[in-house]
Amino acid sequence: MKQGIHPEYKKVVFLDTSSDYKFLTGSTKSSEETIEWEDGNTYPLIRVEISSDSHPFYTGKQKADKVGGRVDRFKKKYNLS
Repeated sequence: MKQGIHPEYKKVVFLDTSSDYKFLTGSTKSSEETIEWEDGNTYPLIRVEISSDSHPFYTGKQKADKVGGRVDRFKKKYNLS
């Protein structure tokens, strides 16, 4: 491999903000925010909106935030009657 062109691969913690589920894995993504993990080490923290802990495909539960059809959501968004 060519030297100096690849991003640094390191351990990071991902936090699912919708369920507070955390997991440690390797990634090239970095963050200024850090967290102390269960092993006592400090790792960069990356916040994500959805993970396998909250995704409907893995949980079998659909979120109920999309009530109504497209027209109803449009009318609600723009305060139309």
